[in-house]
This record gives sequence, C-alpha cells and structure tokens, in this order.
Amino acid sequence: MSRIKFTTDSAADIPAHLLREQKIQLLPFPIAMGDREYADGVDFTPDQFYEMLLSAPQIPTHAQLNAYLFTECYEQAWREGYTDLIHTSINSKGSSTYMNAVQAREEFYEDHPEARESFGIHLIDSKTYSMGYGWAVVQGAAMAAAGAGAAEVAAYIQDWVDHVRVVFAPLDLRFAKKSGRISAAAAFMGEALGLKPVMTFAGGESKILAKIRGEKNVIATLTQLCKKERRSGTPYLLIRGNNLEQASRLKEACRLELGEEPALEYPVGGVVSINAGPNLVGMVYRL
Repeated sequence: MSRIKFTTDSAADIPAHLLREQKIQLLPFPIAMGDREYADGVDFTPDQFYEMLLSAPQIPTHAQLNAYLFTECYEQAWREGYTDLIHTSINSKGSSTYMNAVQAREEFYEDHPEARESFGIHLIDSKTYSMGYGWAVVQGAAMAAAGAGAAEVAAYIQDWVDHVRVVFAPLDLRFAKKSGRISAAAAFMGEALGLKPVMTFAGGESKILAKIRGEKNVIATLTQLCKKERRSGTPYLLIRGNNLEQASRLKEACRLELGEEPALEYPVGGVVSINAGPNLVGMVYRL
C-alpha cells in the first residue's frame, strides 16, 4: 500500500488550514528584508507581509531552496517509512529550486541505492506560481487520502499544471517593474496612460495578455477571460492582495457572470507579492 509524502514550496500560496488538513509539508523560501531573514508563509501571514513590504525602504529579496534542504527532506521521508514523495515546485524558469530538487534526488539515490525500488521521488515542475500549482497539490493529497496511488496522483498534478491558467493584474506597477516582470519602459507608459496589464504564464514565461484602462475594466476582463477559457465543470479560484475593494468587486462579477461561487479565495504570499506587488487581483482556472 502506498504511503505518500506531499511537499511543496511556499510560493504555492496554499492557505495554512489546507496544509494542516491535507498534511502537506511546506518548504518556506527565505525572504531577506533589511538585516533580517524571514521564512515565507511561516513567520507572517500574507496580510502582515503586505504591511511589511509597503513600509520596507527597499523591496525584499527571496532566495532559492537549495539541494541540501531537499536531501534532508528526502532522508526524513524515507526514514519515516513513506513509499513515495511527491514534490511540486515553483516555476523552474523563475527559480533554480526545481533543479536543486532534481540534483538532490540523484545524490539521495547514489547514497541510498537500496531505496530505488522502495521509495519513489516524484518531482513536478509547475512552470507557474501560486495556487496555479498549490491547488493541484491539495487535490492530489486528498486523492491519496482516499486511496489513490502515487502514479495516479502525480499524473493528476502534472495534468493540472499542464493546463492551468493563472491570470492576474498588478494594479501598482512598481513591484512588477523592479522584478523584471514588466519592462521599465512599459511600466512607465502604463502608469502615464493609466493602463493596467493583465498577465499570465505560458511555458513558464510571463506574458501580457492585455493592457486595460481603469481598474473597473480589469475586473470585467478577468471575468470574461475565465468565462471564455475555463473548462466546463472545473473550479475557479480568486486571488487577492491587499486591495479588498477590488477583490470584492471581482468576486461579485464572477458570481454574476459565472453563476457559481469560487472554490477558494485566497491571499498571495510573500514570494508572489514581492514580484507582483500586494495590490493585485487575479484568477486560477483550468483550460
């Protein structure tokens, strides 16, 4: 019988109550803010971090998760008698974290050749961010709890991340400009003209889908994209930051246009808000 350990990094933005319910191990990214280092998703809530971020004299930075951390994770799961470990990672095109997990797997099996047949390490590159992959980890853990095997669960998570759409609009372009998600020139023009970008990820690369004038029209654009693209019968999720007014407008627009409630409304965590800013709204759905 399979006994599966689920791990993911804090950029998955899985709310704390779901981590506890599904027994998912969180690997937090270290965030450097001034002369202090924090563990993303552990040392603060998202709302607390928004305040810290906006009051910081410089935009904080986050580091990758190194191979040593993954080696320790694999060692512990193997010692505890798990038959499989499924790790779903932040986009490999934005972080070396996934490749560090791969390197650690190779080194683990070199050190423990006897584990090759009894302990499977399944590594999935989400090629996206936030609950674009966090949702699949939560659902995969629920599948395993209901009796699904590791291969079936890993295939489900891979299929989800291969077809997920994360669309979002940073309403304050300072952070996206500094992180490189939007070029300085484009951000300047957007600010001057009052344009807000609606963005997504395609093959791991950030992509601007549209430039919208006015926050009200951003809400309509996000809602219509979901209505047009979402696979019938699948859930949608709402992303919020610190702009509760726009988050409420998006939720109401989705109720009216889609005729159903979101499966989850959640706040983005530290890693995402550093790169996109805390003032954003967005959606997650399956194509």
